Amino acid sequence: MLNLVLFGPPGAGKGTQSAHLVSHYQLIHLSTGDLLRSEIAAGTKLGLEAKHLMDQGLLVPDEVVIGMIRSKLETNPDAKGFIFDGFPRTIPQAEALDNLLSDVGTSIKAMLALEVNEEELIKRLLNRGKDSGRSDDQDVEIIRKRINEYNAKTAPVAAHYNAQEKFRSILGIGSIDDIFDALRKAID
Repeated sequence: MLNLVLFGPPGAGKGTQSAHLVSHYQLIHLSTGDLLRSEIAAGTKLGLEAKHLMDQGLLVPDEVVIGMIRSKLETNPDAKGFIFDGFPRTIPQAEALDNLLSDVGTSIKAMLALEVNEEELIKRLLNRGKDSGRSDDQDVEIIRKRINEYNAKTAPVAAHYNAQEKFRSILGIGSIDDIFDALRKAID
């Protein structure tokens, strides 16, 4: 089973590249945000628990998110693999994901980190904000805050996978096809 973690700061191109990876390797895209929304919409026990917490402005605990990921894995036993997008964001989440995958007899093959400098990220997000209408993509200070938050809290997860010799740094600047080719080389 080919399980990948796609990693990078806001604006690095994770959404674009994950679509190409899903198509090329026939993987199931697993975005925790999408999972939460679908579980809530389906009215599952985990979804109702998540909604209750979110309605109070609270973060959904790791155990609930891991439970949703477990459910997705179990309902797709014939999957060729999964691409984890937006998860794990912390070392405890990475450890929980490793344990979950081990429980079902698989593991992460690679963490693919799209590396893009801050100036390019800001430029990309401002451009995306013109089309998307997302207010968090239209304010340079908010963008910088999101990048700093990523660097402080999420980037340390790279060390977790580097210790397992699964971390792959990919230059996330260039054409979409060039970046995809670099990702494929890192996987194959």
